[in-house]
Amino acid sequence: MTEFTSTDELLDLLRERNPRFDPRSYSFVLEALNSVFHSLGEKRHITGAELAEGVRQLAMERFGPLARTVLEHWGIHSTRDVGSVVFALVEQKILTTQDGDCPEDFADVFDFEEAFELNYPWKAQI
Repeated sequence: MTEFTSTDELLDLLRERNPRFDPRSYSFVLEALNSVFHSLGEKRHITGAELAEGVRQLAMERFGPLARTVLEHWGIHSTRDVGSVVFALVEQKILTTQDGDCPEDFADVFDFEEAFELNYPWKAQI
């Protein structure tokens, strides 16, 4: 197991091994995971699809109509990319998996254009 002396050291290693993802993508996915755990009200395994939906929900809450733009700026262009971020964190022993969990669990959970643009829940502001 790799030992880290700081968060910056961990982020540097993640950036080195996965340069396509901005370091903020890792903390955001962890925040989404935490949000999903809290919404469930019970401790249990979270599926790839549940976490991908959690990322979508948190991005929309936090960034509104810019959610897709922010995620893509961080290197997350699809739910498959969410899985890549998760498994990079698994590789560094920040997250764990259960038997049968794999990156493909995140494939095609939703389409970014549909979720963040075509089906965006626009609300009129008065």
